[in-house]
Amino acid sequence: MNKIKLLSLAFAAIALNSYNAQSQSLGSLLKKVKSATETKPATTTTPANQQAASATTSTLGKPTNSEIGTGIKQALEAGISKGADQLSMKDGFLGNMAVKILFPPEAQKVEKTLRSIGLGSLADNVVTSLNRAAEDAAKEAKPIFVSAIKQMTITDATNILLGSQNSATEYFKKATTAQLLEKFKPVINASLSKVGAAKYWGDATGQYNKLPMVKPVTTDLSGYVTQKAVEGMFIQVAQEELTIRNNLGGRTTSVLQKVFGYADEKK
Repeated sequence: MNKIKLLSLAFAAIALNSYNAQSQSLGSLLKKVKSATETKPATTTTPANQQAASATTSTLGKPTNSEIGTGIKQALEAGISKGADQLSMKDGFLGNMAVKILFPPEAQKVEKTLRSIGLGSLADNVVTSLNRAAEDAAKEAKPIFVSAIKQMTITDATNILLGSQNSATEYFKKATTAQLLEKFKPVINASLSKVGAAKYWGDATGQYNKLPMVKPVTTDLSGYVTQKAVEGMFIQVAQEELTIRNNLGGRTTSVLQKVFGYADEKK
């Protein structure tokens, strides 16, 4: 019986600390993604690569605006679709430490307490349930990204091609964030209920709010998971963008060779 009371209080502490985490704006969260992307070591352009780029441009010529648009759309649709598919698979979030959803930093002491009293499996179940919800939601991302690619203008494509290493990621943030939030929220709500996470969280905050001399806590669990899931999507998009830019073997068509060879020469 004492374990049950302690568990309730522990989860209540999670909820209280998590509430503060929810107040972060999505913009703040996405800054973390941008920072992570910008600090990721870029592939060094070797003399051999520069020579290859020059040879490609000399052989195939400077790409037209139409070819730039076609090449960028081809590359992004293949790469970003692959990234979205990976995150929507089982363990797409849970098995990827770059995007895995954990207890909020402020609640990690509570997680340690749960594990120290023999309730580590319950803490694991909570983490697993949050990530399973994000994986379910990720299935909604692919058509949103594909739509954004199809709506891309020639100017957008040129700016992405000749821009920084995360230019495509920044484009997708502007073009898809609102839709991702809208699509993810109901899926995550349903998934949290399906795996029992919503009930665990609700029971914990309910028990806490019954305690004397405390300020009642209202926790938006689905909001927290939705924000973390969207943040994870853009981390994955940033990784795929780096692969698209730096993987010479991925340039499988003459248009891709011409467009990215031209971009390499410009850098």
